[in-house]
Amino acid sequence: MGAEDNVKKLGLDLSHAAAPVANYVPAVTTGKLVFLSGNGPTQADGSMMRGKVGSNLDIEQAYEAARLVGIQLLAALREHVGSLDNVSRVVKLLGMVNAVPDFEDHPKVINGCSDLLIEVFGENGKHARSAVGMGSLPGQIPVEIEMIVEIK
Repeated sequence: MGAEDNVKKLGLDLSHAAAPVANYVPAVTTGKLVFLSGNGPTQADGSMMRGKVGSNLDIEQAYEAARLVGIQLLAALREHVGSLDNVSRVVKLLGMVNAVPDFEDHPKVINGCSDLLIEVFGENGKHARSAVGMGSLPGQIPVEIEMIVEIK
């Protein structure tokens, strides 16, 4: 089963890639690598999820925020490369978590995106990753993630 088939099976809506909010592009290809700009958790109604993990959001809510970011990254990637079946593998994620200073479970939050990528790409969705805490993120979003993939 290909990535596009998995997207259908999961019922993911990838039709709403986020537009840049400043002077940058959503994705850049160099050679066989696609670098995707950081995305935030866009909800079904088009608004951004907001909050600080460990304050007004718990790990489960933040995990769901990271999954929403994964959906946005997939939407931007599909728009850039035409089909997710054109992806060889996910190479790297950088996950940034807007969290209180004593929060320690950043990897559990970013798993929301990582787990989604494995659901979509299977073994080729496994990737290198960093999960780090931030004092704040733009618009007080709880999670921002950027991604690097290799294309065929």
